[in-house]
Amino acid sequence: MKSKKLLIVSVALILVGSFLACLFNTSFFKVKITNIEFKTERGTLAGSLYMPKDIKDGEKRPVIITTHGYLNSKEMQDAPAVEMSRRGYIVLALDMYDHGYSLWENSIARGSEFGTFWIYSIYDAAQYMSKQDYTLKDEKGNAYIAVSGHSMGGFSTTVGVYLDEMNALQSGTRSIFAAIPVGADFSYAAMVAPQAQLQAAMGDRTFGIIAGHYDEFFFSKSAAEKTEEEKKISGTVVYKDFVSTISGKSFLGKAAADSAQQGVFYDVDSGNLTVNGNVVRAAQTGKHIIYTPKQTHPWNHFSQATTAHLIDFYTEAFKDVSSFESIPSSNQIWWLKELFNFVALIGFFMLIIPLMDLILSIPVFKGAVTKETVSVTKTAGNKGLLFWVLLVVGTLIPAIIFPTVMSKIATGMNVLFIIGLICLVGSVAASFVFLKGKTRIISASVLGVVSAFFVLLIKVLPNSFGTTHFLPQPTNNQIIYWAMLSGLISLFTIMSVYFFKNKKAGVTKDSFGVLVSVKSILISLAVAFLTVFAAYIVLYIVQAIFGTDFRVWTFAVKTFAARHFVTALKYGLFFFVYYFINTVVLNVMTRDKKGGYAIAIFSNIGGLMIWMILQYGLLFSRGVALYPGQSLNGILLFALIPCLAIAAVYAKSIYKRTNNVWLAGFINTFLFTMIGVANTILFWNIQ
Repeated sequence: MKSKKLLIVSVALILVGSFLACLFNTSFFKVKITNIEFKTERGTLAGSLYMPKDIKDGEKRPVIITTHGYLNSKEMQDAPAVEMSRRGYIVLALDMYDHGYSLWENSIARGSEFGTFWIYSIYDAAQYMSKQDYTLKDEKGNAYIAVSGHSMGGFSTTVGVYLDEMNALQSGTRSIFAAIPVGADFSYAAMVAPQAQLQAAMGDRTFGIIAGHYDEFFFSKSAAEKTEEEKKISGTVVYKDFVSTISGKSFLGKAAADSAQQGVFYDVDSGNLTVNGNVVRAAQTGKHIIYTPKQTHPWNHFSQATTAHLIDFYTEAFKDVSSFESIPSSNQIWWLKELFNFVALIGFFMLIIPLMDLILSIPVFKGAVTKETVSVTKTAGNKGLLFWVLLVVGTLIPAIIFPTVMSKIATGMNVLFIIGLICLVGSVAASFVFLKGKTRIISASVLGVVSAFFVLLIKVLPNSFGTTHFLPQPTNNQIIYWAMLSGLISLFTIMSVYFFKNKKAGVTKDSFGVLVSVKSILISLAVAFLTVFAAYIVLYIVQAIFGTDFRVWTFAVKTFAARHFVTALKYGLFFFVYYFINTVVLNVMTRDKKGGYAIAIFSNIGGLMIWMILQYGLLFSRGVALYPGQSLNGILLFALIPCLAIAAVYAKSIYKRTNNVWLAGFINTFLFTMIGVANTILFWNIQ
């Protein structure tokens, strides 16, 4: 009965949340949203087309193309897509190549993948949209299209304007009228052309940049501008003020000695556009502006301030060709769409347990419910100083090694290698000194193998987790490497306590819950797959009916293509090592313990939360983060931490229902691997 009630509540949250999210996504059903795909010479681009329903037959309107960054997909552009379509513009929220449903179809040589997806995404999308009948054009055939992207999408925006201008020299018409990259300066775009020529290509276009003061990556001073103290800081997670830099002033048409203001449009002489030193187009004058909100890089996505800047920019850029009803930039509804997406997300995660219970009620799957064993807590007590020491140390270690392992910092990796060797030699020696009989052999073998594998991962195999055809997702490669090492540390710790303490207190190997029949393991695998499969069927139905998925900020459960499923199967092999060990350890530590769920959640995320608080607390308070060199890795935690918190709840809840650590490990692996794989870049054609 309790499970049925949970099922009803979860479905209700999903339906109500999805309906209301759809309501605000479509501006109270005044905008039609269609998922489209189109072929380009480089592959397939996909996106969501927001089309105001009040467009009359034959009417043409300005178009806005907006896209995401390195880790995300088109749904991260909800704010500008909702707000600008609500104001009457046609909007394309774009998946860049190798993100979401878009695919770079040409072969990618290993090592060159970073120079593929972002360079052409905006340009190719603008070329396509400029050919559509609904796109407004001037008497010469130039399209009124504004482009914008966040982070790598911002670089695609800047480069897209450059490519569009070079193409216009041949075709005589432009596809891009205005542009505003968000969270991107000129650094990566300089791979295509230097800043002076990128600015020259802007010509008389209206061009803006949103440059957060606390952006983890970009808008830093050049080496020549930095003080001696600033030069000592190795990293980019520091306070920035782009309008005061030489690069920012140049963009605003100011000399290095001049001052400039954020939020002000400047008339800027673009300079001559040249090719091989020859002038191919004379200088033109356009309006440029820089906005500098007090935000981090991912905060740009989820900000009323940034959204207001975008609205104001587009209003200014299109003021001569749009006659839409004026809605103040402070009047925004996108956050309500996000709020109800979050409600549906909560319903989705609540749905997993009752779905599993429903499947377990089928006779053929009842073998996944195994015999209850005596817990470590009841046998050995599992309390006192040692328990709390192990809990705190076990919580902190994954956070302590996080920056070293994620970035493979040489000095830190060497320290971990030495620690691994000490554990290897020490555990084997201690087993023979302090234990007797078969126990010493088993202890030496188990602890020796675990620590040896740890040493192997540190010294021999780290390069095996680079971006390859087998493992084509760079950020997930970092995460599985960290997860496996963290899992091995937990396993070594819990097994050491068992052999040297708990076994003497009467704890048996059955208390770990690992020793079940092969049949039970296979049935557990089937139940886990069907549970997650059924949950995703609900997602696909919701997407088909309401056009929304389940998400909040950077944390999302979204639909995926077949290539994502194939990739998830490969990553699941590695993530299972972590989630299985994690399930075993959490239940050994907290089973039958008061406050067990809270302790389990703290064990999984406590250290990482402290890391985040220190990282960003120091960034905002003193202008320099705890680890100024950890720009991307800190951002990854915004989605990883909720996954680990929910996984802890599932690990305990599923075991409580089934006495089966395998089932919990399988469900967490299937679910969170799929969530991670579907939400980031996938270099499907890398060789």
